[in-house]
Amino acid sequence: MAHTYASNFVHCVFSTKDRCALIPAARTAKLHAYLVGIASGEGFSLVASGGTANHIHLLFVLPASYSLALAVQKLKGSSSRWMGHGFSWQEGYGAFSVSPSQVSVVKRYIQDQEEHHRKRDFEEEFVALLRNCGIEYDERYVFG
Repeated sequence: MAHTYASNFVHCVFSTKDRCALIPAARTAKLHAYLVGIASGEGFSLVASGGTANHIHLLFVLPASYSLALAVQKLKGSSSRWMGHGFSWQEGYGAFSVSPSQVSVVKRYIQDQEEHHRKRDFEEEFVALLRNCGIEYDERYVFG
C-alpha cells in the first residue's frame, strides 16, 4: 500500500492531582479552548472536551504517526503550565479506543459531564469505563 490510512479516535480521561477540585468553572471554557489549540499545534484534532472541577474527558483523533503517550504528555504538560502555580494533573490516565460509529455517542457523553456527575462521582465513572472496556485493574492502584 502506498499510503497509510488510520482511524484512531481516543476517549482519554485524567484527573487533577489527588482528584482535588482545581478547575474553576470560570476557567473551564478557556481550558477547553486551550486544549484544542495544543492538539491543533501538535497535528491532531480534539473533537470534544468536557469534565468537572476535578477531571477532564477528551475525544481526539490521532494520526497514525503520533503516539498516544506523546499526545497525552503534550496535553497535560502544556495545560498544567497554563493553569498556573499550584495546579497539576494526576500522573496516569485512561485511554479508550472509540469506533467511528460511536463518536457522536462519546461526544455527547463528554459534553454532558455535569449531568453524569449528579448520579455518580468520578471514581465510580472511571471504574465503570475500565469495566465496560474490559480492562483488568487492581483497585489498590487505580487511584493510588
